[in-house]
Amino acid sequence: MNIDLKQLGADFSAQFEGLQGRHPGLWPLAPRLLCAAGVMAAVLVAGYFLYWSGQFEEQDTLAAQEETLRTEYRSKMAQAINLDVLEAQQQQVNRYVERLEKQLPSKAEMAALLSDINQAGIGRGLQFELFRPGQVVVRDYYAELPIDIKVTGSYHDIGEFAADMAKMPRIVTLNNLALTAGKDGVLTLDAIAKTFRYLDQDELDQQSQARKKKKKEAKS
Repeated sequence: MNIDLKQLGADFSAQFEGLQGRHPGLWPLAPRLLCAAGVMAAVLVAGYFLYWSGQFEEQDTLAAQEETLRTEYRSKMAQAINLDVLEAQQQQVNRYVERLEKQLPSKAEMAALLSDINQAGIGRGLQFELFRPGQVVVRDYYAELPIDIKVTGSYHDIGEFAADMAKMPRIVTLNNLALTAGKDGVLTLDAIAKTFRYLDQDELDQQSQARKKKKKEAKS
Protein backbone atom coordinates (compact mmCIF):
# COMPACT_ATOMS: atom_id res chain seq x y z
CA MET A 1 0.00 0.00 0.00
CA ASN A 2 1.44 3.32 -1.08
CA ILE A 3 0.73 6.25 1.29
CA ASP A 4 1.19 9.76 -0.05
CA LEU A 5 2.43 11.59 3.03
CA LYS A 6 2.51 14.85 1.18
CA GLN A 7 -1.13 14.53 0.29
CA LEU A 8 -2.01 13.56 3.87
CA GLY A 9 -0.21 16.65 5.17
CA ALA A 10 -2.00 18.82 2.70
CA ASP A 11 -5.40 17.34 3.66
CA PHE A 12 -4.61 17.83 7.37
CA SER A 13 -3.61 21.47 6.85
CA ALA A 14 -6.71 22.07 4.74
CA GLN A 15 -8.89 21.20 7.75
CA PHE A 16 -7.56 24.29 9.58
CA GLU A 17 -8.42 26.68 6.76
CA GLY A 18 -11.50 28.90 6.93
CA LEU A 19 -12.26 28.20 10.60
CA GLN A 20 -12.70 31.84 11.55
CA GLY A 21 -16.35 32.75 11.94
CA ARG A 22 -17.51 29.14 11.94
CA HIS A 23 -19.09 27.45 14.97
CA PRO A 24 -16.62 25.00 16.57
CA GLY A 25 -19.22 22.26 16.19
CA LEU A 26 -18.94 22.68 12.41
CA TRP A 27 -15.13 22.43 12.34
CA PRO A 28 -13.49 19.44 10.72
CA LEU A 29 -12.39 16.52 12.90
CA ALA A 30 -8.73 17.47 13.36
CA PRO A 31 -9.35 21.02 14.70
CA ARG A 32 -12.08 19.75 16.99
CA LEU A 33 -9.84 17.03 18.43
CA LEU A 34 -6.94 19.46 18.88
CA CYS A 35 -9.22 22.04 20.54
CA ALA A 36 -10.70 19.38 22.85
CA ALA A 37 -7.18 18.26 23.82
CA GLY A 38 -6.19 21.87 24.56
CA VAL A 39 -9.28 22.45 26.69
CA MET A 40 -8.65 19.20 28.61
CA ALA A 41 -5.02 20.14 29.23
CA ALA A 42 -6.05 23.61 30.43
CA VAL A 43 -8.65 22.09 32.78
CA LEU A 44 -6.08 19.66 34.20
CA VAL A 45 -3.47 22.39 34.76
CA ALA A 46 -5.99 24.76 36.32
CA GLY A 47 -7.42 21.99 38.49
CA TYR A 48 -3.96 21.03 39.73
CA PHE A 49 -2.93 24.55 40.76
CA LEU A 50 -6.34 25.68 42.01
CA TYR A 51 -7.54 22.54 43.80
CA TRP A 52 -5.52 19.34 43.64
CA SER A 53 -2.20 20.86 44.80
CA GLY A 54 -3.86 21.94 48.06
CA GLN A 55 -5.35 18.48 48.46
CA PHE A 56 -1.95 16.87 47.94
CA GLU A 57 -0.35 19.17 50.53
CA GLU A 58 -3.12 18.43 53.02
CA GLN A 59 -2.65 14.71 52.37
CA ASP A 60 1.10 14.99 53.06
CA THR A 61 0.40 16.96 56.26
CA LEU A 62 -2.14 14.41 57.48
CA ALA A 63 0.24 11.57 56.64
CA ALA A 64 2.98 13.22 58.73
CA GLN A 65 0.51 13.73 61.60
CA GLU A 66 -0.53 10.11 61.35
CA GLU A 67 3.09 8.97 61.64
CA THR A 68 3.61 11.26 64.65
CA LEU A 69 0.50 9.90 66.33
CA ARG A 70 1.62 6.34 65.62
CA THR A 71 4.99 7.07 67.24
CA GLU A 72 3.32 8.65 70.28
CA TYR A 73 0.95 5.70 70.52
CA ARG A 74 3.80 3.19 70.49
CA SER A 75 5.68 5.23 73.12
CA LYS A 76 2.67 5.52 75.41
CA MET A 77 1.85 1.86 74.91
CA ALA A 78 5.38 0.94 76.00
CA GLN A 79 5.01 3.19 79.05
CA ALA A 80 1.65 1.65 79.88
CA ILE A 81 3.13 -1.84 79.67
CA ASN A 82 5.99 -0.80 81.99
CA LEU A 83 3.79 1.35 84.24
CA ASP A 84 4.38 -0.74 87.35
CA VAL A 85 8.14 -0.63 86.85
CA LEU A 86 8.10 3.13 86.25
CA GLU A 87 5.98 3.74 89.35
CA ALA A 88 8.39 1.65 91.44
CA GLN A 89 11.33 3.63 90.07
CA GLN A 90 9.57 6.90 90.82
CA GLN A 91 8.88 5.84 94.39
CA GLN A 92 12.52 4.83 94.80
CA VAL A 93 13.70 8.22 93.49
CA ASN A 94 11.25 10.02 95.78
CA ARG A 95 12.56 8.11 98.79
CA TYR A 96 16.13 8.94 97.80
CA VAL A 97 15.29 12.65 97.45
CA GLU A 98 13.51 12.64 100.82
CA ARG A 99 16.54 11.01 102.43
CA LEU A 100 18.82 13.68 100.96
CA GLU A 101 16.48 16.48 102.03
CA LYS A 102 16.57 15.19 105.60
CA GLN A 103 20.33 15.72 105.54
CA LEU A 104 19.83 19.39 104.68
CA PRO A 105 18.99 21.62 107.63
CA SER A 106 16.58 24.51 107.44
CA LYS A 107 17.63 28.12 107.88
CA ALA A 108 16.60 27.98 111.54
CA GLU A 109 18.73 24.86 112.14
CA MET A 110 21.95 26.32 110.71
CA ALA A 111 23.07 27.88 114.00
CA ALA A 112 22.79 24.52 115.77
CA LEU A 113 24.77 22.84 112.99
CA LEU A 114 27.57 25.39 113.26
CA SER A 115 27.66 24.75 116.99
CA ASP A 116 27.89 20.99 116.34
CA ILE A 117 30.88 21.50 114.03
CA ASN A 118 32.61 23.63 116.63
CA GLN A 119 31.87 21.12 119.42
CA ALA A 120 33.18 18.26 117.26
CA GLY A 121 36.57 19.97 117.09
CA ILE A 122 36.64 20.84 120.77
CA GLY A 123 35.60 17.30 121.65
CA ARG A 124 38.69 16.01 119.85
CA GLY A 125 40.95 18.36 121.83
CA LEU A 126 41.58 20.72 118.92
CA GLN A 127 42.20 24.42 119.32
CA PHE A 128 40.20 26.68 116.98
CA GLU A 129 42.27 29.59 115.78
CA LEU A 130 39.66 30.51 113.14
CA PHE A 131 35.99 29.67 112.74
CA ARG A 132 34.40 32.18 110.36
CA PRO A 133 31.17 31.49 108.43
CA GLY A 134 31.22 33.14 105.02
CA GLN A 135 28.59 34.52 102.68
CA VAL A 136 25.68 32.20 101.89
CA VAL A 137 25.61 31.16 98.22
CA VAL A 138 22.08 30.47 96.98
CA ARG A 139 21.82 27.82 94.29
CA ASP A 140 18.76 26.72 92.33
CA TYR A 141 17.40 24.38 94.99
CA TYR A 142 19.67 24.75 98.00
CA ALA A 143 21.94 27.22 99.79
CA GLU A 144 25.63 26.69 100.46
CA LEU A 145 27.46 28.10 103.50
CA PRO A 146 31.28 28.07 103.47
CA ILE A 147 33.12 28.24 106.81
CA ASP A 148 36.81 29.14 107.07
CA ILE A 149 38.36 27.05 109.83
CA LYS A 150 41.85 26.77 111.27
CA VAL A 151 42.53 24.23 114.02
CA THR A 152 45.64 22.92 115.70
CA GLY A 153 46.21 19.55 117.30
CA SER A 154 47.76 16.14 116.84
CA TYR A 155 47.59 14.22 113.58
CA HIS A 156 45.31 11.62 115.15
CA ASP A 157 42.91 14.22 116.58
CA ILE A 158 42.68 16.10 113.29
CA GLY A 159 41.96 12.82 111.47
CA GLU A 160 39.22 11.95 113.95
CA PHE A 161 37.75 15.45 113.52
CA ALA A 162 37.60 14.97 109.74
CA ALA A 163 35.90 11.60 110.26
CA ASP A 164 33.37 13.20 112.61
CA MET A 165 32.48 15.70 109.88
CA ALA A 166 31.70 12.87 107.48
CA LYS A 167 29.52 11.10 110.07
CA MET A 168 27.35 14.08 110.90
CA PRO A 169 23.62 13.63 110.22
CA ARG A 170 23.76 16.82 108.14
CA ILE A 171 25.94 17.16 105.04
CA VAL A 172 29.29 18.79 105.84
CA THR A 173 32.33 18.63 103.54
CA LEU A 174 35.93 19.73 104.07
CA ASN A 175 37.53 21.48 101.11
CA ASN A 176 40.87 23.10 100.26
CA LEU A 177 42.66 21.24 103.05
CA ALA A 178 46.14 22.44 103.96
CA LEU A 179 48.10 20.68 106.75
CA THR A 180 51.27 22.22 108.16
CA ALA A 181 53.55 20.91 110.89
CA GLY A 182 54.52 23.02 113.89
CA LYS A 183 56.58 22.51 117.02
CA ASP A 184 56.33 19.40 119.18
CA GLY A 185 54.43 17.50 116.50
CA VAL A 186 51.49 19.89 116.58
CA LEU A 187 49.74 20.21 113.21
CA THR A 188 47.65 23.06 111.82
CA LEU A 189 44.75 22.38 109.50
CA ASP A 190 43.43 25.14 107.26
CA ALA A 191 40.25 24.21 105.42
CA ILE A 192 36.91 25.41 104.17
CA ALA A 193 34.02 23.48 105.64
CA LYS A 194 30.89 23.63 103.52
CA THR A 195 27.43 22.83 104.73
CA PHE A 196 24.16 23.08 102.91
CA ARG A 197 20.54 23.83 103.71
CA TYR A 198 17.34 23.67 101.75
CA LEU A 199 15.63 26.86 100.65
CA ASP A 200 12.49 28.10 102.35
CA GLN A 201 9.40 28.84 100.29
CA ASP A 202 10.21 32.54 99.80
CA GLU A 203 13.67 31.68 98.50
CA LEU A 204 12.25 29.02 96.19
CA ASP A 205 9.79 31.55 94.78
CA GLN A 206 12.62 34.04 94.20
CA GLN A 207 14.70 31.41 92.40
CA SER A 208 11.73 30.42 90.26
CA GLN A 209 11.12 34.05 89.27
CA ALA A 210 14.82 34.49 88.50
CA ARG A 211 14.81 31.43 86.19
CA LYS A 212 11.70 32.70 84.38
CA LYS A 213 13.35 36.10 83.94
CA LYS A 214 16.48 34.50 82.46
CA LYS A 215 14.40 32.46 80.01
CA LYS A 216 12.48 35.56 78.93
CA GLU A 217 15.71 37.52 78.43
CA ALA A 218 17.23 34.66 76.46
CA LYS A 219 14.22 34.54 74.13
CA SER A 220 14.29 38.32 73.57
